[in-house]
Amino acid sequence: MLSQSARATAAEEARYRVDYPNATPRRIRIIALDRSAEGVVRRLARGAWNGASFMTAVRGEAAPDWLGSLAGDALNLLEQISAADAVVTVSTAGESAEDVAIIAEVCHSRRIMLTALVIDPDALPDAQLLRTVTPLRACASMLVVAKGEEYVEAMLTALRA
Repeated sequence: MLSQSARATAAEEARYRVDYPNATPRRIRIIALDRSAEGVVRRLARGAWNGASFMTAVRGEAAPDWLGSLAGDALNLLEQISAADAVVTVSTAGESAEDVAIIAEVCHSRRIMLTALVIDPDALPDAQLLRTVTPLRACASMLVVAKGEEYVEAMLTALRA
């Protein structure tokens, strides 16, 4: 008598197998909120991802508008978030995360989950950490303070980015 596993892998059972992926890739937008986080996001963008798009909300010469691609092209926030299944912001402990309110408002109006990842590699004092975490706590469905940037990659993998 064959076990269920042996029967399921038998040649005659192969005709019942589904020959395509069981889910479509998630369209996740990853947005860096500060310069240090932008470096992390740029490094992560070089990897192989499913449906992830990497962008920055850092203002400057490379991205003069509010939201930009990593190549420096201006992006429309409403279009980017409306086309997403989830949004992940990446910020660095001690930096300002006040701009997340704009992202959160669009996510909320579109019923899109916002996850906020804060990188705290140096275990900053609570007062400095709170500068970043407080605005995020008010907006994000999930808020994670990570001790290193490798956690950000692990989290994106878990979200099927």
